[in-house]
Amino acid sequence: MCNRARNSGEPETLIAQFGGSGWLTEQPRDNRFDPVELYPKSRAYVIRTAEGARGLDVMQWDVTAGQAPWPMTNVRNLALPQWKALAERPDNRCLIPLSEFCEWTPAPIDRGDGRKPIKGEMWFTVVDQPLFAVAGFWRAIGDARYFTMVTCAPNALVRPIHPKAMITILHPDDHATWLEGSYADVVALQRPYAAAAMTVRGPVFPTRDRAGGGPVR
Repeated sequence: MCNRARNSGEPETLIAQFGGSGWLTEQPRDNRFDPVELYPKSRAYVIRTAEGARGLDVMQWDVTAGQAPWPMTNVRNLALPQWKALAERPDNRCLIPLSEFCEWTPAPIDRGDGRKPIKGEMWFTVVDQPLFAVAGFWRAIGDARYFTMVTCAPNALVRPIHPKAMITILHPDDHATWLEGSYADVVALQRPYAAAAMTVRGPVFPTRDRAGGGPVR
């Protein structure tokens, strides 16, 4: 399941490509916010609508807001009552802009360096969309906002690495439908992106390579 991703887009680029009307909330100005690297519970740029206007927001990647034993970064079964309640409401839908996402290799890999085999990172990109949008839902708890990505069946490129699911990547023509359409429209869009329109690189071992003085990517 995708729990690691990157977004290389600057706010101005994301607004121009996905957001339209600008910021919906004040832009974060603290140095703890890293908009490029996405991890569970980290903050990320998210596109949503408010009062009919689409714009950019910042939310935390865990739709349960820490109220579950582990971060809920991905959901798939939209028929479950808690997710259907979000899926039915356009105001609770969002787009998560990404430039690439990661899945770990199914088994540890022996790198021949005499050290314990470890799993490597496999990074997926979309050829026809250098910046792409993932289908998501969000909700507000108190003054904070939290999101999750929606997953679907994996395509032929992702399946050998992660056979259970992949994130739901949307075509640009489907952004408005995801944000504004019916519940049936949302379910219909929960499908794998074409494998031929994606690439993958890896495995890479950034933690070990960094420790050994080698390149991070």
